[in-house]
Amino acid sequence: MSLQSFIDYLLLEKNYSELTVNAYKRDLEKFSEFVKSEFQTSNTTKANYSQIRSWIVFMVEDGLTNKSINRKISSLNSYYKFLLRVGDIEVNPLAKHKALKTSKKVQVPFSEDEIIRVLNNFYDETNFESLRDKLIIELFYSTGIRRIELVNLKLSSLDLPNKTLKVLGKRNKERIVPLLKSVQDTIGKYLVLRSELGYIEDKDYLFLTKKGFKIYETLVYRIINSYFSRASSKVKRSPHILRHSFATHLLNQGADINAVKELLGHSSLAATQIYTHNSIAELKKVHIRAHPRSKK
Repeated sequence: MSLQSFIDYLLLEKNYSELTVNAYKRDLEKFSEFVKSEFQTSNTTKANYSQIRSWIVFMVEDGLTNKSINRKISSLNSYYKFLLRVGDIEVNPLAKHKALKTSKKVQVPFSEDEIIRVLNNFYDETNFESLRDKLIIELFYSTGIRRIELVNLKLSSLDLPNKTLKVLGKRNKERIVPLLKSVQDTIGKYLVLRSELGYIEDKDYLFLTKKGFKIYETLVYRIINSYFSRASSKVKRSPHILRHSFATHLLNQGADINAVKELLGHSSLAATQIYTHNSIAELKKVHIRAHPRSKK
C-alpha cells in the first residue's frame, strides 16, 4: 500500500487538515530515509520493532525531545494501523510500544493586566497593519481561536448582524462563537482600511498582509510575540498562550467548563480540563482569603 493511499485516507476519511497530513507525511518520509540508509530497504511496511527502536535511538542522539519523538512514532503507528486495517500487514510492529516519558510543562497564561496593557497601547488605528494586529489580538483573547483557524478566516465567516463568527476547526468541524461589542467595533474599522488597500490578491480572506495576500502562521506568531514582549516578561509569548489565557480567565470568572469546551472547539472535556489548574489556584486564593477558619 503506497504512502499516498494513507495520505488520501487521512484527508478524505479522517478529515484531517492539510497541515496535519503534511506533518504525518514528513514523519513517514523521515523513517523511510532512515531504514533505507541503515538497513538498505525502502519497504517500510516490512519494518520490525528493532528497526523502529534504532530510529528512536537515532533521534534521541540527534537531540530531539521525547515529545517530538513520540509524535513521530505516533504518525508511524497510525500508518501501521491503517496497513493492518486494509490487510497489507498482519501485525503492527508498534502494538506493544510504550511512549517515551515527557515532563508536563505548565503553560503560564498572560495576566489580565498584561493583556489590557497590550490592548490599550501601541496601536495606530489609522494604520492598516497596526489595526489588523490589534484585531488579531482581540480575536485570540475574546474567542479562544486557534492560530490556523484565524489564518483561514474568511469575510464570509463574519455575521456582524448576529454578532457571531463562524470558525472552521479541526477535522473541518464548524463552530459559532460570539463577538464582543469592542471586537465588532475593531472589525468595522479594520474592514474600512482593508477596503482601501491598493491591491488584494486573496479577496475572500479576512486577514491580509499590506500587499493584499492572505496572512500566514509565522507572521501571526511574530505579531503576538512582538506586542507581548513590550508588556510581559514571560518566556513564551505565542498565540496558543493567548488561547490559554482566554480559557483560564473565563474559568477564573466562574464560566461553566462545558461552555468553555464548546468555545474552544474541543471534542472532549478532557482537553479542556488542562486549563483548570489555574482556576483551581485562583479558587485556593479566594478560599484562604474568605474562609473563617483560614485566619486561625
